[in-house]
Amino acid sequence: MRESILSVGIDIGTSTTQLVFSRIVIENLAGAASVPRVQIVDKQIVYRSDIYFTPLVSSETIDGERVRDIVASEYARAGIKPEDLSAGAVIITGETARKENARLVLEKLSGFAGDFVVATAGSDLEGIIAGRGAGSAAISKEKNNVIVNFDVGGGTTNAAIFSNGDVIDTSCLDVGGRLVKLNPESRHVEYITPKVKELINSMNLDIKEGRIASLESLRVLTRRMAAFVDELTGLAPESGMIDLFLTSKRFKTHRPLDGVTFSGGVADAVYAPEDATRLFRYGDIGIVLGSAIRETELFRRVKVYKPAETIRATVVGAGIHIVNVSGSTITYTRDDLFPLKNLPVLKLSDEDEGESYSNLAAGVAEKLKWFREGEAYQHVALSFKGVRSPSFDLVSFIASQIADGVKDALLGWKHVVVIVEEDMAKALGHALASRLAGVDVVSIDSVNVENGDYIDIGRPLGQGRVVPVVIKTLVFGG
Repeated sequence: MRESILSVGIDIGTSTTQLVFSRIVIENLAGAASVPRVQIVDKQIVYRSDIYFTPLVSSETIDGERVRDIVASEYARAGIKPEDLSAGAVIITGETARKENARLVLEKLSGFAGDFVVATAGSDLEGIIAGRGAGSAAISKEKNNVIVNFDVGGGTTNAAIFSNGDVIDTSCLDVGGRLVKLNPESRHVEYITPKVKELINSMNLDIKEGRIASLESLRVLTRRMAAFVDELTGLAPESGMIDLFLTSKRFKTHRPLDGVTFSGGVADAVYAPEDATRLFRYGDIGIVLGSAIRETELFRRVKVYKPAETIRATVVGAGIHIVNVSGSTITYTRDDLFPLKNLPVLKLSDEDEGESYSNLAAGVAEKLKWFREGEAYQHVALSFKGVRSPSFDLVSFIASQIADGVKDALLGWKHVVVIVEEDMAKALGHALASRLAGVDVVSIDSVNVENGDYIDIGRPLGQGRVVPVVIKTLVFGG
């Protein structure tokens, strides 16, 4: 069995808006007499859109109609219809995610999203997607080392650390190329973000809206902005200002780094020699900021790799790297349940599972209260580790515990969704369905999620053996 699905990535960033369409191939890698083992075996970009400046009505409002027109025109140029899609992501990133009408823009794009698309703007997920889309995770895996990717965009710098291909840490700074906008010819300053104004004032720089800024002052400013990268990675002492510019958590530890990559709109200015005659051709400080990053301790002391993608890293990651598959040993009671979208994850702890699972029902019932509003319970996806090669009796007991734990929520639920890390979802799903008469059950495995994540489960593929899964971290967070 071999099947291909079409995925879209739409990135509406602080500076640019762009799309990619990708083809993802899934295949059963097991022999004819074996239990099916369906995996993603190939991912290819089939269409890249032009790169557009993100249209704004004002500094606080996205022009949703023009964004929709851009997306519609690129669908037409690619010869692709929304109904052709099986997966993908619409991502509003950086400063744009904080605009007043960001959610309304997503609603305008919903008709282009197909049945199974995630819309998200979490800074942690954005950093991960950019690092994977750039190829930084692949470099880390190939070289079996630790690589940090800094995705430097118009409004934010999203950072992700990869060890042997796996993400181990994330962070985000309010540092980007369009935080100061100016006239390309005269350097007449048109806009400065509030945080950068505070930084300028702390440094007594003569950079103000409505005035002409000197190149020297702008270089001093961008060097200070770039220095936050050194502070974040532990290569320079932290200043008091870093707290103002951190939009996410710090890195957990200052670990040794084997390499660094840069992606995002500013990345080309990091890697390319500066053209002194065209420093402000984009009407912002992005090129000067890229040059300043070349002067950081990070750039000097850590091996610098150039990734496969720079300005397109996030949109490529959104189109190719957000899709997982769960299958071979899954259970669902009805095909028409799907797609299931934006289910918050309730991850049970090791203590809830225990050695005998005898406290599982109590743990489920207690934690479901987190999702109760009055007498109604929000639909959630229950997640736990499970057991490798469990006995029939243990599977039956776990199913009974789950059924008992969700009984209060069933007054308003029409289906129960269970995610288990170990390969036991099929047996567990059947056992649970037999105990929940009149309630549909979806039980999937080999998926690792955490509390705070949201999950989408798409329509079954591969003759019903697998379902595509997108895990979304910190939706509209950061």
